[in-house]
Amino acid sequence: MKVVIVGAGSVGSSIARELLAHKHEILLIDLKPEVIGRSGLRGAHWLVGDACELSTLQGAKVEDADVVVSATGDDKVNLVVSLLAKTEFGVGRTVGRVNNPKNDWMFNDSWGVDVAVNTPQLMTALVEEAVEIGDLVRLLTLQTGVASLVEFTVPHDSHVIGMTVGDIHWPEDATLVAILRDQAPITPSRDDVIDGGDELFFVTTIAAEDKLRELLSSAPGSIDVDASPQAAAQPAANGYGPVPDDDGFDG
Repeated sequence: MKVVIVGAGSVGSSIARELLAHKHEILLIDLKPEVIGRSGLRGAHWLVGDACELSTLQGAKVEDADVVVSATGDDKVNLVVSLLAKTEFGVGRTVGRVNNPKNDWMFNDSWGVDVAVNTPQLMTALVEEAVEIGDLVRLLTLQTGVASLVEFTVPHDSHVIGMTVGDIHWPEDATLVAILRDQAPITPSRDDVIDGGDELFFVTTIAAEDKLRELLSSAPGSIDVDASPQAAAQPAANGYGPVPDDDGFDG
């Protein structure tokens, strides 16, 4: 995969180092030629120039990139680079670094940003994920604010313990994508039984988060369960919930 990273500071260099370790092709663009020598990056390609200029991006052949990462310390630069990469060069995926949380609202598809990385917000989520057992924690916002990756750590007294994934009527726009148990990731199936301490990861729309939170925190006996043969035998439209009858309606 070819990745263009704009900004070779500590953030951009760290991203490049990780991607190089995974054998990706990396091109770094920075205004300051001195960053090349002090970066310590081996195997990366470099271009010195202003990434807000079309001529620089043309010289970098950004149109051939699979991903463009705007990782400078200037939100204006990150927005302009993302917009140019998306609109002028048709790059399939752009990632923009948000330095000032007040600017987070601008990092969306209007400015060509597919994924906005708000470091303070992400750090807050990781702290909450470590301490907020029994509550739904948003880890990342995906698809320009439409969907999110959320995590729920199952308390050891939770009412969902002992239930199978397929028994629970998950909200329509929430899909269980992984279970982390004893530090080992599990691809969930309908027959997996939920245990205390499990970390459940969902991809969900922002609107469905409240429904998911309500479901997971509901009182014992109030959760909607369907263990009928029909529900157990067929996958749900969203992965794990009930399946409509042939006439298109549940029941």
